[in-house]
Amino acid sequence: MSVVVVTGASSGIGRALALRAARAGYDVVAIGRNAAALAALAERVGREGGRIVTAAHDIANPANARAIVDLARRTFGRIDVLVNNAGQVAVGPLSAQSDEALRAQFGTHAIGPIALVREALPLLRESRGHVFLVGSGVARVPVGGLGAYPPSKAATRSAASVLRRELKPLGIAVTYVDPGVVDTAFMTRAGMPGAPARLLVTPEEVARKILLAISTRPRVLNAVPWQTAFVAIAELFPRVTDFVLERNPALVGANDAAAPRAIESAPDDGAPAQAPQAPAHDAAPVSPASEPDAFETAIEPVRRRMERVKLREQFVRDLLHEGESLDPNEVALRWAGMPNKNERAATIEVLDALAEARFLAREGANYRVLRGPD
Repeated sequence: MSVVVVTGASSGIGRALALRAARAGYDVVAIGRNAAALAALAERVGREGGRIVTAAHDIANPANARAIVDLARRTFGRIDVLVNNAGQVAVGPLSAQSDEALRAQFGTHAIGPIALVREALPLLRESRGHVFLVGSGVARVPVGGLGAYPPSKAATRSAASVLRRELKPLGIAVTYVDPGVVDTAFMTRAGMPGAPARLLVTPEEVARKILLAISTRPRVLNAVPWQTAFVAIAELFPRVTDFVLERNPALVGANDAAAPRAIESAPDDGAPAQAPQAPAHDAAPVSPASEPDAFETAIEPVRRRMERVKLREQFVRDLLHEGESLDPNEVALRWAGMPNKNERAATIEVLDALAEARFLAREGANYRVLRGPD
């Protein structure tokens, strides 16, 4: 049985890939920083008959690399595929980033993944395995306001090229992934508006393409080729690109990079955001958020998707009447009228999230309400 290690598996691409890989027959080692989300992932994989082991580790700390590899070795005896997907952003001007924020971002995107490859190398040599490093379009066309995220993703891209040349003689493939603009809560969790809906690709689609690439072993995987093409054009004409982005930061989902603001950190693996850093320049202090209730916590992984399809939170709350049975098709009809494929899929994702949080229980294709939202 082939073994895949996925970092950043608490949500987004990592979670989607862990689920898809388990369904395809892989043994999965899922790593993230949100232990509760990882436990829910493990329960779902187990319920579907897959094999998975999870552990909460911060990839930014290279000392954790050995523990991750040891977990895979003890549990499954091998590593065939290593997907370095974990990410983290600390919003704000690059020049105002704290030492801690800089270490976290470069640690998550470059130092940690390289350490993980180093520790996994003996197992990868035995299996003639495959390493993926998930990058970003901002590695080529940096966007202001995202702190050290663009330069640290540039380091990811560079590391992929170096590792590819180093590991090829050992029979190990290295693939750099440009995922495109993905429909996750990554940027909104960091206080950014996020890219326009028409540009977004689902985490499931990116995960599907990564899984397919295991058999083809490409040098580079462009999950959304037309977006990569636009990035390449923007890279060729930096002055025009700067002019456009300075006046239209919303094109890439960013705030006005010139506006000073507090630095906030948000990981893309579903972990709670770190406490805000000291405000930059004259930015107003960030008010502490109120503690979210259980319902809000349950829908957090799918909140971005709900916003995109205009599925209101209050509608979902109103579904939760203890003892009722929910037919996903009927639910989609109630809020969307004549639901399309995307709206039906979003409905099922929301119901699945509520089931994982014990608001619902699955009964065949339907769901039974176990408790209300309060």
